[in-house]
Amino acid sequence: MDTKNRVVVTGMGVISPVGNTIDQFWKSLINGISGIGPITLCDPAPFPCKIAGEVKNFDTSDYMDIKDSKRMARFSQLAVAASNLAIADSGIDISDENPDEIGVFVGNGNGGFPDIEANARLLVDKGAMKVSPFFIPMILPNMAAANVSRIFGIKGYTSTITTACAAGTQSIGEAAEVLKKGYANVILAGGCEAGISQLGLGGFSTIRALTTQNEHPETASKPFDANRDGFVPAEGAAMLVLETEKHAIDRGAKIYAEILGYGVSSDAYHLVQPDKDGDGAFRAIMNSLKDSKIEKGEIDYINAHGTSTPMNDLSETLAIKKTFGSLASKIPISSTKSMIGHVLGGAGALEAVASILSIVNGVIHPTINYKTPDSQCDLDYVPNKSRVKNIQTVLSNSFGFGGQNACLILRKFDN
Repeated sequence: MDTKNRVVVTGMGVISPVGNTIDQFWKSLINGISGIGPITLCDPAPFPCKIAGEVKNFDTSDYMDIKDSKRMARFSQLAVAASNLAIADSGIDISDENPDEIGVFVGNGNGGFPDIEANARLLVDKGAMKVSPFFIPMILPNMAAANVSRIFGIKGYTSTITTACAAGTQSIGEAAEVLKKGYANVILAGGCEAGISQLGLGGFSTIRALTTQNEHPETASKPFDANRDGFVPAEGAAMLVLETEKHAIDRGAKIYAEILGYGVSSDAYHLVQPDKDGDGAFRAIMNSLKDSKIEKGEIDYINAHGTSTPMNDLSETLAIKKTFGSLASKIPISSTKSMIGHVLGGAGALEAVASILSIVNGVIHPTINYKTPDSQCDLDYVPNKSRVKNIQTVLSNSFGFGGQNACLILRKFDN
């Protein structure tokens, strides 16, 4: 077994609040365009948060058979669509590959909240036997990976990661480990979420996790700003085609970047709040640096978890300071969530794509809506305008409810 395989990214697909192609996604990010607006997927009237980052112009028939799509929850539909785009982008012909040597890893937080809510209403209003026969295979968290596997004929190492907001990042990290161990040649890896519903809004509202700044939706997500008051719920998906370096080179694939390393940790602290000292996040970052075998000074840019909640942004800032010491103030940091909101289990995958595009294009997208500095969050958050920078190595952070943390280190590919 070869444990020294390098892992590279050869394809990417996104379905997001700011675009459903890589080009749309990236242009929106570097131009600081927000995808956040009034909620249309459910009636938000009973809740203090009435805005979200919703996917727009999404027609399932562009990506999959209509009959298939009707038997899937929206989170699965988004994952299949992003997978379709990633496969096309990679140029790989899966039918020419050994299906046992291709895998699927998908991270998501909760499966099908909207479908759980809808079928619970049926149960109460019309009786138990009116629940959809597709209810269970629609809402189980593993069904995104299962549907990707089934639709694209992928029969190898497959897994679902459900570590809340860290799931998308952990999915990519775990997939890279499987490739390094030689258990597969190719893995589709990423994350998805589609939980915008009264059930989801109710759950997050009662713990006061969501913003209440509804008047101007596009400015409500303001990571690291002194006036941040909660995250903006969002939906979306991103999938990446990961391959061993040898497999990618043998088939003449274009290579975007290398998955250099990966680290995880647990806060062991609180149900939903991050460790107030940032210790869990610090340990995840340190583990990713150790796995990557690089020095702290080699990090050129940090794509932050940056949720726009008071506690998370402070905790992450403290973790970065604890990790990088005097270097912390010199590393540019930005939050993709300032424009797309928080895609929960899918967030880390979308942010991995943003990080890779930063490497490829030599541009860091901004943290928009940063107007009022917070004396405790005093690092370089690339406020409001993109920045041109030669980027070799990126740290991408994801810190989930329950204190489950995952970090990726991505590097410009050099063979």
